[in-house]
Amino acid sequence: MSLYLDNAATTPVRPEVLEAMAPYLTRVYGNPSSHHEVGEAAASALDDARARVAAVLGMRAGDVMFTSGGTESNNAAIKGIVLGGPRRHLVTTAIEHESVLASADYLERLHRATVTYAPVDATGTLTPDALADSLRDDTALVSIGYANNEIGTIQDAAALAAVAHARGVPLHLDAVQAAGWLPLSGTGADAVTVAGHKVGAPKGTGILAVRGRLAFEPLLHGGGQERGRRSGTPDVAGAVAIATALTLAEAERAEAAARVGALSAAFIARVLARVPGARLTGHPERRLPGTASFVFPGTNGETVLLELERRGVVSSSGSACAAGSDEASHVLLTVGVDHDEARTAVRFTLPRTLTASLDPVADAVVDAVTAVGSRG
Repeated sequence: MSLYLDNAATTPVRPEVLEAMAPYLTRVYGNPSSHHEVGEAAASALDDARARVAAVLGMRAGDVMFTSGGTESNNAAIKGIVLGGPRRHLVTTAIEHESVLASADYLERLHRATVTYAPVDATGTLTPDALADSLRDDTALVSIGYANNEIGTIQDAAALAAVAHARGVPLHLDAVQAAGWLPLSGTGADAVTVAGHKVGAPKGTGILAVRGRLAFEPLLHGGGQERGRRSGTPDVAGAVAIATALTLAEAERAEAAARVGALSAAFIARVLARVPGARLTGHPERRLPGTASFVFPGTNGETVLLELERRGVVSSSGSACAAGSDEASHVLLTVGVDHDEARTAVRFTLPRTLTASLDPVADAVVDAVTAVGSRG
């Protein structure tokens, strides 16, 4: 079986999560909005899941809503907060996930909003000064990825929140890749996105937490569930699943980040030392412990991936949402990688359970890049 190093795309469902959610797919099947004992049992589980998520995020239980995943949560946060008030200016960056960029485009096209893409440096870092220069009197929201999904660069969320708050602007933090690696409380964020399948819950589960004081226009209208912010019968099993996965990931976070970070650093050093011309993308230090993204000039990234899979290593060229596209990564182009070189990118994203040396993987990278390069 191949070694799976594409954990930024998705992770396996944890056994503890399957066990926790199973009762709510079988015997505890009530609608949590129903006012009888069957519904109240489901409602109790939903309330408990909400409280556990809130504890990890450092927010109130009433701030937490359950969604279908990161894409819905990002859409709801950006559209909901901007459309919930009178201001129509959004600040984000050009290296964000497609769900953020497409939401910004939607607001521009259909709601006469304006969007400023604050500049990032060659490591993908947004500085507080760059953010401050992008804010205006009519700014409704700043939406930033806590850690980039392709290159792993970590933003200083607390510093960015302080800059935004000084101008009376809320900060939305896309923490889809950060969950389980970085602390989610104490960031100063006013809204936070989490996707369940990145932390060991099933696909189709997600979280959007929005502080209650913020005006919010829901995407979904109907019965007024989730305090009127997301109508529809809640997925109780999914809520239990993501709450369980997030709680477990948070409990293990510090140890896992230190362990995997050390193994990743050794892997990066070995690849850079043995592959001529290889370059690490993203910030060299302020990066997710489990992310190592390279460009290999003179190759083709997709061909390198095929060679790696032949050698028992499964990885990716970047975001799974853009897989199969012939376009170069918008993230790499934004941070100054030229178009041809961007098409040589290969991203390795490691599991939190990793304990073994990645020297054999580094050796496979050397062999794969050499094989592709030898073909001209």
